[in-house]
Amino acid sequence: MNTPIHTNNAPAAIGPYSQAVKAGNGMLFISGQIPVNPANGETPEGITAQATQALENVGAILKEAGYGFNDVVKTTCLLNSMDDFAAMNEVYAKYFNEPFPARAAFAVVKLPKGVLVEIEAIAYKG
Repeated sequence: MNTPIHTNNAPAAIGPYSQAVKAGNGMLFISGQIPVNPANGETPEGITAQATQALENVGAILKEAGYGFNDVVKTTCLLNSMDDFAAMNEVYAKYFNEPFPARAAFAVVKLPKGVLVEIEAIAYKG
């Protein structure tokens, strides 16, 4: 059975999707998180602050579902510009330990609300 996950400590979904869905097999699929502060609805300036907020949002959802960053097996990082990759990667490295999750990173034409980064994750607890 699939269970939707919701926390007020991450931005609410802005469309017909769940913040995350926990599958019956121990997998957790977290929708792409943009760097909106759930407390005030604001987006911080700059890639470092935005990557931090996006990962804090991922972390809040992980926590709500009973998971942690060490349970993440795959992430996808969407960037407004690959020029921001190094700065995003520096922030990313503060949240994950070895063995690091598999990851893909892409530059896209445009992200929701004009943000610089969006991060989605898949976690597993066996």
